[in-house]
Amino acid sequence: MAAGAVTSGIEGFVARPGRRLEAVAFRGVQVALLPLALLGYGAWVTRMIRYTRRTGVSATVLASQYARWMQHRLGTRRDEACARLMAVLPNVSALGLRLVAAPTLLGHRLTGYVPRIYRYPYEGKAVLAHHAPARTTYFDAALARSLGAVDQLVVLGAGLDTRVQRLPGSASVRCFEVDAPQTQAFKRALLEKAGVEAAGVSYVPADFEHEDWMEKLVAAGFDREKPTFFLWESVSMYLDRPAVERTLRAIAAAGPGSVIAFDYLARELIEARSLSMRYARAILRVIGEPWTFGVETASPEGRTPDPEPLEALLEACGLTLLGQQLVWQDPRRRGVAAGFVTARAAAHATRSSAGLGTVEPSSSPPGASRASRPGGAGPDPLCRGTRSGLQDRGSHR
Repeated sequence: MAAGAVTSGIEGFVARPGRRLEAVAFRGVQVALLPLALLGYGAWVTRMIRYTRRTGVSATVLASQYARWMQHRLGTRRDEACARLMAVLPNVSALGLRLVAAPTLLGHRLTGYVPRIYRYPYEGKAVLAHHAPARTTYFDAALARSLGAVDQLVVLGAGLDTRVQRLPGSASVRCFEVDAPQTQAFKRALLEKAGVEAAGVSYVPADFEHEDWMEKLVAAGFDREKPTFFLWESVSMYLDRPAVERTLRAIAAAGPGSVIAFDYLARELIEARSLSMRYARAILRVIGEPWTFGVETASPEGRTPDPEPLEALLEACGLTLLGQQLVWQDPRRRGVAAGFVTARAAAHATRSSAGLGTVEPSSSPPGASRASRPGGAGPDPLCRGTRSGLQDRGSHR
């Protein structure tokens, strides 16, 4: 679980007209139960650190897992496979999980209110405290729009990702998951224990920094000539720059029509001296998964984001930017914290490719679209598109 897991449920109490009373009541429940949540967080972190140091299994996968589990429980993103995995995770304190989630889940049960963090895309700017669920929704939409145009899905650094289990029944793509051997073996054992269907997935164990993962992928049946969607979520920041560049170059050489969706942290955030960032870095060092790679985002004058470093990185690796959603350090837009990106091999790229992988912050219902000029509470300049998602295909054996 990320350092902000306890506060994630008490962020963003911006209610729509007519829902202010529900928001106030929801917040009251959360404040009253906050001491229990803090106790639960302590139990969670202690169990996570001990298990990771004993087994070598990645602990950072739990940040995304917790966010998706909360989205599932609140009904904003159904993911039965995720819920089943959470119930059997040996590195999660069951009591700690219940205590951490209690303020949000009980508040929702009593008031019907869903906090803003779990309602992305929403009106306004995505902020760091909402990073994990926003990232999940962004990549869900990118994949959903690409399914009809690709033959293969490759999830790089898959962790506990369950998007393969959520693919619609009509999807005809061959699925691969690539991850570190220990983490992948851990996941496969949990899938079996939880009764989650894993047939149709080719698992490829590989170390991104020390092995040629593409060669291993090909040996597992991957076809370099077919269009592929590569999902590389919450991985780049844990690698060194050469490993990041090798991965991007390998994807750039994939079949025509291939797309990569990935995220990055801003170098300025990784080096930030705030108390919260120092704490996050300390926890990551303890579990042996420090942040090592970031993209410079500040312009020379420091007032606006600078797109050139990211575009230069992609260009040097043979890729062209298709879309990007910026994540800000706080609601006042004081510095970029991270970015969600879609890109395509330069030889095949087109800026007019239906906004692949872009998600517009919007309060509209799924499937709706909205055009807006940058500024005010509208979308970021590089971000346009519609909200969409994958369907839960079920995970019962």
